[in-house]
Parts: sequence; structure tokens; C-alpha cells
Amino acid sequence: MGTKVRVTPLSGAHSEAPLCYLLEVDDFRFLLDCGWTDTFDLSLLEPLASVAPTIDAVLLSYPDTLHLGALPYAVSKLGLTATMYCTLPVHHMGQMYMYDHYLSRWAVSNFDLFNLDDVDSAFVNSIQLKYSQHQALSGKGEGIVITPYASGHLLGGTIWKISKDTEEIIYAVDFNHRKERHLNGTVLETFVRPAVLITDAFNALNNQAPRRQRDQEFVDMIMKVLRADGNVLLPVESAGRVLELILHLESHWSYHRLTYPMALLTNVAHSTVEFAKSLLEWTSDSIAKSFESSRENSFLLKYLKLCHKRKEFDELQAGPKVVFASMASLEAGFARELFTEWATDSRNLVLFTERGQMGTLAKKLQAEPPPKVVKVTLSEKIPLSGDELKAYEEEQSRLKEEAKQTNMPIEDESHPSPRSTAGTGPLAINIAEPGGLVTGGAPLQHEVLIDGFSAPTNTAAPMFPYHENTSEWDEYGELINPDDYVIREAELMDYTNTQPAPAIKDAEERPDPEAEEMLLIEKPSKVVETDITVQVKCGLQYIDFEGRSDGRSIKNILAHVAPLKLVLIHGSAESTEHLRQHCLKHVCQYVYAPRIGEAVDVTSDLSAYKVRLTERLMSNVLFRKLGDYEVAWVDGEVGNQEENEILPLLPSQEPPPHRAVFVGDLRLADFKQLLATKGVQAEFAGGVLRCADAFTVRKVRTSAGNLGGSQQLVIEGPLSEDYYRLRELLYSQFYML
Repeated sequence: MGTKVRVTPLSGAHSEAPLCYLLEVDDFRFLLDCGWTDTFDLSLLEPLASVAPTIDAVLLSYPDTLHLGALPYAVSKLGLTATMYCTLPVHHMGQMYMYDHYLSRWAVSNFDLFNLDDVDSAFVNSIQLKYSQHQALSGKGEGIVITPYASGHLLGGTIWKISKDTEEIIYAVDFNHRKERHLNGTVLETFVRPAVLITDAFNALNNQAPRRQRDQEFVDMIMKVLRADGNVLLPVESAGRVLELILHLESHWSYHRLTYPMALLTNVAHSTVEFAKSLLEWTSDSIAKSFESSRENSFLLKYLKLCHKRKEFDELQAGPKVVFASMASLEAGFARELFTEWATDSRNLVLFTERGQMGTLAKKLQAEPPPKVVKVTLSEKIPLSGDELKAYEEEQSRLKEEAKQTNMPIEDESHPSPRSTAGTGPLAINIAEPGGLVTGGAPLQHEVLIDGFSAPTNTAAPMFPYHENTSEWDEYGELINPDDYVIREAELMDYTNTQPAPAIKDAEERPDPEAEEMLLIEKPSKVVETDITVQVKCGLQYIDFEGRSDGRSIKNILAHVAPLKLVLIHGSAESTEHLRQHCLKHVCQYVYAPRIGEAVDVTSDLSAYKVRLTERLMSNVLFRKLGDYEVAWVDGEVGNQEENEILPLLPSQEPPPHRAVFVGDLRLADFKQLLATKGVQAEFAGGVLRCADAFTVRKVRTSAGNLGGSQQLVIEGPLSEDYYRLRELLYSQFYML
């Protein structure tokens, strides 16, 4: 029987919402991406919440919020425990994305949807794969093989191929066929006639300008603002398309020897660039070859200043400057802060390089016509003081007294640490030591840890139980508890402080912002929100640097791949319907565009059966060498079904004659070179190969017209010795069975 395949969108269908889809291959359930928006709207995750505990494996395509933003929340709150598969860059850069999101929000609010530990927990249960590496699943997924392939768009971006028996399912979204400065193009065109192709319609209605024209417009726009003493703000994501933009401006700054300051202002700027330096094998061929030949790392940046704090940015050279700041949505982070400050100056420019996510400030500013006034809510954390601090301390004292009496730990939720753990640890209480006094007759205080037991009422102090050391051993040695080796809070890397700040003159006279920040962490604080009205006088421009194939290219690629069945996801209702109608006419006859929660059955119409080649059959088979493989023609008869549902294939009593089968794939350009070595003149004309002025060799499709089908080589010309000689040369390029 054939493999059953079902696709159900959980988000991102007939809209530009985040990407998240359920793929069922028989009884095995894949989660294809796990995206969220920068608004972190919980209502978007309702479909995911109902299926998260049942997921068997998660396949991630890209490291940005739209593709994996919901992963920390799903793991910590929704019960998602499945193994995650991704490439190494998606693993590292995805963490950078989510670290930056959390740190940007925690600094100014009581953000509690997830914390840094949740981000780490989401990525710890992952398996990193290389491109073209086959990963066979086990257990419930026995017989399924997943393979990642390059898709372009973002570093480590992935097209996934899921194979089982005769079914070949391709999941390819947001791909880019164009080669860029830091990435090669997609390999999607190398797939031909897969059973199912799941792809997006996000760019179906967009057509892009030539790259050279777009690049020139980009730098011209920036230089015009800088020469007019204005600042340029580029809202970007933490670790995505910003790498392409940085390389572009670095090259321009170097060629023209410019001195305008240029900065990357994110909470993880240093880590992002360091990871890019170490992942050159995932970048474009030009970057890899440059490093191999001259040991020159393209991400060893000479003009870009890495800033993790606003203080570091403010110390840059005065005057016009260019700054890449997160977040691209302007919902949080340094970009939102700078926008409110720079928007009122007509000399400045906010340059968007990607379309804003739905419901975000960036989306509002990209409207046509752009707004002249926007309302922005700014939040800030300030320490408690006066009556508020006194009331807080009294409340904490009351809670501690109750905890003493009940021996229950309490957790101070008013100002969680940036690295708070999930759950509560031991509770520190003060007890009086018998006879111990200090000045004034107060009892001498000792700090004692209570964890997991209650002290008897007739004891003077808590008693700790004795645990006998009963270590378990196996053939490799003593069994250990992984929790004993977890990196503690004091040892964790501070992603907000990975680059030393420049030296400050008269440091003793100036307040230390880091000390103030730590003081704010230790002291109780409150969040103050301020609604402000921003007069938008600055320039607002959008240039497409998203790194996705445009509508015309998508249509050509889909026609070349020619899948048996096509599922369209992620795109506006208009673009989805436009691409669906086009594909019905020019790609395949089965095109689906399901809505949220709508399951579509895309099981192949062909039934597949497993057969066992018997020894009697194989003893009479003649194999021919074909590269790394051996192939043969087999004539047999199917026997009765065996207990394990496998059919035996027996030798045929009277094997029927069969026509010769030619195995191989010939490029006409290669055949032209072969003819030249044999003294036969040949040249291309009108898409066919003309040989010896009398013969033509061309490829034609054998079925379904432009809906796909196999190709056949056709020789046309008069019967003569030259014809048979040409045919013999053509046959020599194939294996005949």
C-alpha cells in the first residue's frame, strides 16, 4: 500500500502570518517550522497548542522569528518535546534571534512568555545536519529519511526532502535562486517530479529589479542622506539578512575610503559576527574560495562598529552615521528607541530592507501613503522608592513569614533575573543559634538552606537526612546525572556584554551604567509606560533586500520541478489564488491551497508494494556497471503474499521480449564536444543541435506537454552512413539493458 500523506496549516495560510504546518507521513507527525511574529500574540498559537504534545519531529527552515520564534514558548508552555532538526547556522543564529528578542523586552518590561533558559531548552534537543546529509529516523519513523538542501535567503536556510518508500515530499519556502554576496542560490531546480511539493506564495505577485540597479539605488540613497548631515537607520533582524547588507556597505566604504561611522546595534552583535566568521563553509563559493586562497575572512569587518549597549553607540564619532539596529519590526529594541528620536528630523532616513510583519509599527510606516504622525508606547524599568518601596518590602516580609511557617519556597516575581530558572530553588531563611547574641541582644543570624523536607517540630534546627552513596555502574563506568554538570548562573556567557566597551576618561567621576543596571536587577523595580506622539518628518524608504525569488522566477522553477501534487502556503489570499490558477494551467493538475486547520490528503494515487527478490530470480540476472551502481533488467512474476506483507518476486516462466532500455542523462552541450573530437561539425541553432549540415538532435517531452514528463532524444535527417554513425555515437553515451 502507498504511504499516506496529509498537510494541515497551523499558521500562515492565505495570509502573511508566521509559518507553522503539520505534515503527517503515515502515523509520523512532522512540525514544519514553528514561527511567531514580533508582537508575540498568543492567539496565533492556538492551533499549535492543540497538537504540540503529539509532534514527533520538528524541521526548521530558517533562524528568524517567522520560522522558529514560537519554539521556546512551545517547548516550555505547550508540551513540545519532539527532536528538532536543522542546520548548524540555523541552530546558532536562531538562538541569537531569540536571545535578542528576550533581552530587548526584559530590559524595559516584565516580559514573561519565555526567558533565556527556555531558549536554551528549545535548542538543546536538536540534531544539526549538513546539506545533503541523509538522516534515517527510527522507532515510529522507521523507513523515513529526511535530507536538508540549500535554499538561500538566510545563512543555513534549508529545503527539506522527506522520503518514504516511493513518496518524495519537498518542503521549500522563502527560497532564493539568485547567488548573493554571502550565500549561494537554492538547489530546488535539481528536483524533478517529486510526489508532493509544499511551497509558499509570499512573493508570487512581486517582480524584482536587477541586482546591480537595486544595489546602486541602496548606496546612493544612503550617501545622499549622509552628505546632507542626516542619519540613516536600518531596522534589521539580529542575525539574518543584516549579513548581506553589512558586506555590501563594507565593500562600498572600503572602495571609496569613507569615514562615516557605521554600527551594528543589537544585544548579540558580537556573537552574530563571530558565528558568521566560523561558518564560512555555509556561505557563498566566492567567500569560501577567498578564505582558501588568501585566508581572508570576509566577516573580519573593518568599518562596522559592534555595539551592545546604547552607551557604546552614543560614544561613536559625532555627525551623520549609519546604524543597523534590531528589531526590524520596530516593536522593541534599539531600533524602536532610535526611531522615536530621529523621526522628527527631516534630514534623517529610516530605510527598510524587508516588509514589515502584520500588526507592527514597521508595517504602519510602510503604508502608502506613509503616515505623518504615529503613536508609540515606550516602556522603562525604574527602581521602586518611597512608599512603593516600603509597601513592597512589607509584602515581601509577610510572604517570608508565611513561608517560614509552611516551609514553602517563595519566588520574587517583581524583578526576575535575566537568567531565571524554571521552577524554584532552595529557600534561604534566618534562624537563631542557641546562645548566640550580637550587640543589642539580637540573635546571631545564620543562613540555612531547606530543600524538599520539613523540620520536625521538636528540633532546634533543621536536620538533614543521610543518603548512602549507591552509585550505579555500567560497562563504560559510573552513571552520572547530567543536571550535576549544568552551567550555573555565574558561569553563563553574558550575551549583552560580549564586546568590551571603549575606555572612558574620568571614569571615577562618571556613573557606571553597568553598575546601575545591576543595581536595577537586584532592587525591586516597576515598569512605566509612556504614550508619545511622533511627528514623522524623516524619510521613509523601502528597498527589497529580502533575498527571496520573485514571482516570475517562482513560476519558472515550479514548472521545471513539475511536482505531481502542489500545496501552496504562506502568502496573502490574493497572491495564493494567483499562483494557484497559474500552476493549474502550467505546472500540475493537483494544486491545493488549504486554510488554517484544513487537512488536505496528498497521498500519491499510485499504490506501492514491497517485493522480495528470490534467489532463483537473482541467479539469472545480468548486472551492468553504471557509475557507482549496478543495474539490470528483471522479468518476474509476483507470488502469494507472505506473513510480513512482502510479496515474493519469482522468475517468469516465459519472459517476454523487451525493447532496449537506455540508462543515463546526456547534455547536448557534452554531445557537441564529443562530435568535435570525432571530426563532426555541430552547432546550436534554435534550441537544437545541427550536425554535419544535414542532421538535428533535440530533446522532446514524451508526455503531458508542459505539465512535465520524461524527455526523449530525437535524431532527424536522411538515412545514410552519416546517420548511422551519428546514432552509434549517441548510443555510446548511454547504458543499454
